[in-house]
Amino acid sequence: MSDGNMQSATTKVGENLLDVIVDNDIDIEGFGACEGTLACSTCHLIFTKEDYDKIEDKPTDEELDMLDLAYGLTETSRLGCQVIVTKEMDGLVVKVPSFVADARNPS
Repeated sequence: MSDGNMQSATTKVGENLLDVIVDNDIDIEGFGACEGTLACSTCHLIFTKEDYDKIEDKPTDEELDMLDLAYGLTETSRLGCQVIVTKEMDGLVVKVPSFVADARNPS
């Protein structure tokens, strides 16, 4: 969570991480504003290197373009709407940046 607290979530293989957060009623202000249409960067998540390497699909050019607009970008950043849950992700821990930047509203 962006406030430093941890929260557990349940999911099914094949869901994306944005849906996991929404389906588990995890309240993160401004998170997922475009509802997974790859039009903002509000579902920006930061992974450990080990967990990042477990993500099967690599980021597309479109995702990388959106990530360039995300607050607190790291080498292990991904958009939650683009990360599909796999069995290997059991026990995954992700960090939500302390600020959510909506790429649709440049400041």
